[in-house]
Amino acid sequence: MHDIVIRGGEVADGTGAGPVRADVAIDGERITAVGEVEARGRREIDAAGKLVTPGFVDIHTHLDAQLFWDPDASSSCWHGVTTVVLGNCGVTFAPVRPGSERYLAGMMDSVEDIPADTIMDGLPWGWESYGDYLRVLGGRPLGVNVGGMLGHAALRYYVMGDRSLTGDPATAEDITRMSEVLGDALDAGALGFSTSRSFLHTVPDGTPLPGTFAQPSELAGLACALADRGRGVIEVVPRIGERDGKDRQNSKAEMAWMEAVARASGRPLTFAITQSDRRPGLWSWVMEATAAARGRGADLRPQTSSRGTAILYGLAGRTPYDGLPGWAELMKKPYPERIKVLADAPARQALVTEADQQKDLSGPLAPKDPAKLFLLPPGDARYDVSPGNSLAALAQRRGLTPAGAFVDFLAETGGRGLLYYPVLNADLTAVAEMITNPDVVIGLGDAGAHVALTMDAGQPTYVLAHWVRDTGLLSIGQAVRKLTSEGAELFGIADRGVLRPGAYADVNVLDLAGLKLLTPELVSDFPLGAPRYVQRAQGYEATLVNGRVLAERGELTGEHPGHLVTSN
Repeated sequence: MHDIVIRGGEVADGTGAGPVRADVAIDGERITAVGEVEARGRREIDAAGKLVTPGFVDIHTHLDAQLFWDPDASSSCWHGVTTVVLGNCGVTFAPVRPGSERYLAGMMDSVEDIPADTIMDGLPWGWESYGDYLRVLGGRPLGVNVGGMLGHAALRYYVMGDRSLTGDPATAEDITRMSEVLGDALDAGALGFSTSRSFLHTVPDGTPLPGTFAQPSELAGLACALADRGRGVIEVVPRIGERDGKDRQNSKAEMAWMEAVARASGRPLTFAITQSDRRPGLWSWVMEATAAARGRGADLRPQTSSRGTAILYGLAGRTPYDGLPGWAELMKKPYPERIKVLADAPARQALVTEADQQKDLSGPLAPKDPAKLFLLPPGDARYDVSPGNSLAALAQRRGLTPAGAFVDFLAETGGRGLLYYPVLNADLTAVAEMITNPDVVIGLGDAGAHVALTMDAGQPTYVLAHWVRDTGLLSIGQAVRKLTSEGAELFGIADRGVLRPGAYADVNVLDLAGLKLLTPELVSDFPLGAPRYVQRAQGYEATLVNGRVLAERGELTGEHPGHLVTSN
């Protein structure tokens, strides 16, 4: 007998091929047969009418701290994700000199909005090298498979101290030492290294992140550590579109150094690119520049999200009007008290009147145009960005101001409705062009980051529900490959992201027709009670990691079969 047989499903094996009806046999941690399996299983999973896929590989997460108190990696585990990559955007918790732990926690807080106090309380610390960090993490129960990159900001601060925060170039000795530390990390299992060049990423006092102004020679020197070993990936947050001027000087410079480093090292380099209303057409130019660079031998892989990267507003977290005194006072109250305020007509009207007296929406993260705020009622989160689903349209239909419509929306949804403000990739036409470009990989879900502002970890579910089932933009085979083997191959993770004999048994059984994203909810389950958004899904029958069932019909089983993963 086999340990498990997944019987009679439509198997999309992760190679890009369309689904075919087949059984999948599993013994121990590995798949032993795909096809017609006559032998029975000690456990049989009926997949008739269901889609069977490899477990999804999320290449852009910031779960570096969360996995220590949440080994299942929620919300990712509810969306079929079985392998996650940590260490993105240059920020990691190693290497770290004793006594500098708080500084790295503050850096992560400043860049990724994970509270520093939560990090300090939730991590055991005690490591110094990145290899030590991986060993400590890997020695704990893990629900999902985990791989990580070493962050340039942590590396630079470890080697250069406060000099890493200035605009002064690293010396030859600095680069040699950083390359040695990076090499040790690669030898200990790191998947590569990441860096941020964005002017938006700072340490808590507003100083640009270490590495922001690193010279191409420094980045090339670090890439040599990967080239010497013939493995590893480089991940970059570039300053494409930032302080660009009319001739796109920064964007051109970023594309030039990335091409040079990728060509010289022979290693893949993946970098973030999104559509932005503030930078019309830039994403398209980047696609063209990438194709030209790839034609010259540079393995550049732009990385984008499958829908808008968005801020969420609602009664539980923050509102667009938090900069106003009355609204600020409302949001200081316990959540049940806020609900009571909404039920009080004079109090509601006072909030509306105060907001109406402003010329535009207030608050540091608020949009200025209610036409760019979209409704996310409780239940099925379809992320409808059509004009008719905006707060402005709701206000017009009801003959109210936007604030009045927002308060009504909150009251009618019992305080559970949200507004969705896509800051990047708001134009789904542009997103469609990017995700169908063979050079582009799907990422930027930022699972574990911006925890009380956003929730984009449900990206795999959105890809299948929206871009496959509802619009037909991607075939099942195309979408499954993009969510599985494409990311695994980019990061050199062997035997993941495919369903074939000998591969690890990371498997999803799901009902494509019934797949549904549920509206995010704010909970306070992080260390010290810090709040975060979570998002569940419907339609996942079972998710297996290394041959054991991690989740079944949306509920975790308590199994922790995950492994550390390393590059080839």
